[in-house]
Amino acid sequence: MTFAQSFAWWSFAEAPQQVPDLLARAAQVGMKGVDFLPRDLWPQARDLGLELVVIDGHESIETGFNDPAQHASLSDQVRRSIELAHVEGVHHLSVMSGDVVALDDEQAVAVCAEALAPLAEEAEQAGVGLLLEPLNTKVDHPKHQCNSTNWAAAVVDRVGTGSLKILYDVYHMQLMEGDLLRTIDANFDRIGHFHTAGVPGRQELDCHQEVNWNAISEALRARGYKGFVGHEFIPREDPVHALRQAFEIFHVQPASE
Repeated sequence: MTFAQSFAWWSFAEAPQQVPDLLARAAQVGMKGVDFLPRDLWPQARDLGLELVVIDGHESIETGFNDPAQHASLSDQVRRSIELAHVEGVHHLSVMSGDVVALDDEQAVAVCAEALAPLAEEAEQAGVGLLLEPLNTKVDHPKHQCNSTNWAAAVVDRVGTGSLKILYDVYHMQLMEGDLLRTIDANFDRIGHFHTAGVPGRQELDCHQEVNWNAISEALRARGYKGFVGHEFIPREDPVHALRQAFEIFHVQPASE
């Protein structure tokens, strides 16, 4: 069994060209799941055989677990999301460090881990994963504190449970640090989900950007990755064509097909 593919609803919702039946068209392309899908569309996704791969665990990217003053509110939000995910069959919840407040990185890692540890235990009991995502501060999230693989890995290691892992977004980490294949290999057991998007521009996985997606695909397959690769880009042109293009990069047909 190899990995499956999903796509992020929010990014395709921002595409210049809109496809009214995008969920159905994505399923026809071969997508097996969808990330960050609005709740009113969950029944439609299920009817099409699409799994709910990731949803937000709490409301804000900017307000996160690096701020002790927010721990009670954020923990309540994540606990409600864990319950919802357990009932509705959602695989993962996204959790964030938040923008920089008063703490330096070492302190913020410790504070995040302290708050996330009990939530990770509760998520594990519910059969739900938590994903901590490092974001780029060069283009999209200039104040975000978790902005490297090592930062997220430090929190994951401190929490020490398999239910908290890294959401490794190749777009963000190519902008911040590069060295993608070695970093993925070194942190493979810490990673629970992958996101793609072309660099630069956060657009299609095509010849207009710099990442060797075939090499990424082969590296995941060689390591026996069995999770999801989610495509989180904003297509310049036809969204269905862009999804098909991304799908083909990461899809290898079994010998029997």
